[in-house]
Amino acid sequence: MGSVDKTLFLLKHGKDLLIVHIYVDDIIFGGSSHALCSKFSKQMSREFEMSMMGELQFFLGLQIRKTPQGTFVHQSKYTRDLLRKFEMANASPQMTSMSTSIALDADEDGKEVDQKVYRGMIGSPLYLTAMRPDIQFAVGLCTRFQASPRESHRTAVKRILRYIKFTPEFSLWYSADSSLSLLGFSDSDHAGYRIDRKSTSGTCQFLGTSLVSWSSRKQSSVATSTCEAEYVAAASCFSQILWMLATLRDYSLTYGRIPILCDSSSAISVDKNPVLHSRTKHIDVVGEGIDKALIKGEIE
Repeated sequence: MGSVDKTLFLLKHGKDLLIVHIYVDDIIFGGSSHALCSKFSKQMSREFEMSMMGELQFFLGLQIRKTPQGTFVHQSKYTRDLLRKFEMANASPQMTSMSTSIALDADEDGKEVDQKVYRGMIGSPLYLTAMRPDIQFAVGLCTRFQASPRESHRTAVKRILRYIKFTPEFSLWYSADSSLSLLGFSDSDHAGYRIDRKSTSGTCQFLGTSLVSWSSRKQSSVATSTCEAEYVAAASCFSQILWMLATLRDYSLTYGRIPILCDSSSAISVDKNPVLHSRTKHIDVVGEGIDKALIKGEIE
């Protein structure tokens, strides 16, 4: 059993490896040996009443297409169904998911819209973020207005749908030749949420050239400077890196120093200079772990 993910199971048989992942009543498995996979399949069929669905091609709305060069994971069918559901299949496409000149707020004087309809409109693309990191920030922002949606919020959601109409075949590519080096990126939108002025942390993690994890979340406290916002975002990226390292150890993979890239020189200086830590006690304790990791040389 995996040390972090308890639904993950691994079996090592000589030089071969079998990987099994369980989701509710579905089992996905694969391995380095066809014989080992076949043996596992037959044994499970004897022990439990189940059927083999064949090679993984469709799972929870995700479509998987394998080639000798790598694997595509996409949601094009779900995208087409979503656009038809909300009568946006023939809408004019947009090249971006949201406007850079108009910031969403509560818009208390704006025209109210049906709450149930709005929740349906934003809930559907929310599921798309499982494979579409390019819309995660915009969708996450629009979900914050579900309690009292206005016409301006619905217009913003429709723009997301028009962008999806422009990019229906966007997918994630996992190259078979990619290395397994781990790399993290962090950024923040300082005081970008106009209602409570909280910042949004954006992080993503790569294994070689493959994007495997991403996040866009509003921070729990108000950052008083861009340095603080970037520092908290870097700490969030570091937490995800730690979880990934624990999972990758189950695959017998080991790592040295893990790079985390941040575009704020002040946040980097605070991270690397222990003398400055006494001046940043107002920053939430979320940053304590990243300080210790830098001192130990686990990240850079």
